[in-house]
Amino acid sequence: MTKNSDVNGGGPGSIRDILGTLDFDPDKLKRKYLAERDRRIRPDGIDQYVEVTAQFSRYVDDPYIEAQIHREPLKDEVEVVIIGGGFGGLLAAARLREAGFGDIRVIEKASDFGGTWYWNRYPGAMCDVESYCYLPLLEELNYMPRHKYSFAPEIFEHSKRIARHYDLYANACLQTGVTALHWQEDTNQWLINTDRGDLIRAKYVAMANGPLSRPKLPGIPGISDFKGYTFHTSRWDYGYTGGDSTGGLTGLKDKRVGIIGTGATAVQCIPHLGEWAQHLTVFQRTPSSIDERNNAETDPLWAAQLEPGWQQRRMDNFNTLVSGGHEDVDMVSDGWTDIFRNLTGIAAKLAAEELGRPLTSRERADLMELSDYRKMNQIRARAEAIVADPTVAESLKPWYRQFCKRPCFHDEYLPTFNRPNVELVDTTGLGVERLTERGVVVNGREIELDCLIFATGFEVGTSYTRRAGYDIVGRQGKALSDHWSGGLRTLNGLQSHGFPNCFFMGFTQTAVTVNVPHTLNEQARHIAYILSEARTRAKTVVDVMPDAEQAYVEEAQATTRQGLRFYAECTPGYYNSEGRPGNRNGFFTDMYGAGPIAFFEKLEKWRAAGNLPGLLLE
Repeated sequence: MTKNSDVNGGGPGSIRDILGTLDFDPDKLKRKYLAERDRRIRPDGIDQYVEVTAQFSRYVDDPYIEAQIHREPLKDEVEVVIIGGGFGGLLAAARLREAGFGDIRVIEKASDFGGTWYWNRYPGAMCDVESYCYLPLLEELNYMPRHKYSFAPEIFEHSKRIARHYDLYANACLQTGVTALHWQEDTNQWLINTDRGDLIRAKYVAMANGPLSRPKLPGIPGISDFKGYTFHTSRWDYGYTGGDSTGGLTGLKDKRVGIIGTGATAVQCIPHLGEWAQHLTVFQRTPSSIDERNNAETDPLWAAQLEPGWQQRRMDNFNTLVSGGHEDVDMVSDGWTDIFRNLTGIAAKLAAEELGRPLTSRERADLMELSDYRKMNQIRARAEAIVADPTVAESLKPWYRQFCKRPCFHDEYLPTFNRPNVELVDTTGLGVERLTERGVVVNGREIELDCLIFATGFEVGTSYTRRAGYDIVGRQGKALSDHWSGGLRTLNGLQSHGFPNCFFMGFTQTAVTVNVPHTLNEQARHIAYILSEARTRAKTVVDVMPDAEQAYVEEAQATTRQGLRFYAECTPGYYNSEGRPGNRNGFFTDMYGAGPIAFFEKLEKWRAAGNLPGLLLE
């Protein structure tokens, strides 16, 4: 925290001088943020959510199946099995195909490729990172998104386009869930069991399950008592609501609808609910930060002049800026890069130029904190300017640092609360009290509903194997749940000792990026490199040396400590395990805290070394 002496006294050449007169009291804001955090912390932490099993299992059923796939159980062998057909699985398959691997099978429980873009079909769903960076393999497929921020149907179609381009459908197992994964010492293969009775042997396995894939529900007392209609946003029921992902929810014209949750998903679907429901009640625990989106159609003249390699350059430019670095040109120029340029990149560069020297780590921290307060004041002022009712506007103001939660960008969300049929029920950080047969109770008031929608996100903070739905048994019968019981243990976030020929994709001790497909692409390239090297060297088993794993674990933990201190002061959410950032399974716990620039460079230098340091090939 910046002390009063730094802010108000400062002295010549201080950060205070550079920022100019402050129109806020940093100490007062700090106290406000901590007070808002404290009243939201619950003793049950992530246990406030219930697992979607038993009576809740219908919330993970697939409502989008167009035709059941009927087939006999498989008992065969393939070279590579990829578990998960989202962007991670698609990128892994693409890079392996490009490296000459032909015998690839994707196993996916959904009815098609797409991952989160198969499941998230709620009205208004779209990417919040620029589509020219976010949609993978645009140049490889010679495709240009129609908008700066693509809507869900286009992203889903692009996922299927990738699968067709790399010939993944022919050997895929769709509508199939993995139930067990065992290493076979006698054959040096993985034995994969599925819920269709398959017994598949594979030389290599890539785990592309996705970090946010399993829906969660709030453990509200009486959650099973409500007699109205319910569903989770990741399983949107258009049979009930009518319409499609573009809106037109005519089935809600005579319905009293409630929605629990005001995160990124809710921000996108609430405007459509508000437009069509007879009455919409939004139950809010913590408001999101809502900045401008300013979506636009792709300019064909701009697209026509792009030169080969444009997407990678654009991704790198965006990644540098949103990782706190500086670029002379901001290629993306959106809400994300604006935030980071003002918090770290250009702000730090200009401050250093004015001081005539590099900033100290303390000065950089002070600059970030004061700039963060200023930015969040702008976000709160935006809510006040757009929402007519002062009380509602006040409830929609986020009181926390910018990245305590994933920032949202939307132009229709805040105006929705000016509709006469839309009510915001602010639970003042406590959440919904209970459910009854007729509706929802908050602060002793029962609100009767016909339909209740859960926009409560996905499991985060639980163990990797719980989210996957099965354990992985490696050498000498050791389970991954045991190996990772004290926290993630990997080399470069991709492999673990005792689990040979198995590769993990996603946020498994890697650097967290704003643009997730960028990380997945770097991981896919790394996996393809390792498998290519094993093939060139005529080796069949690739394992991790225990000392190399331990060294990386220590490095990752050391780089994460500063981030954990930041999230300890944040309002509860999945970023900090509902106020418990020390949770060993937490979203940021044991991640590579030095950031994606350093992490990608680390992988590149590892490959450049040419001797596969830390790996044991047999």
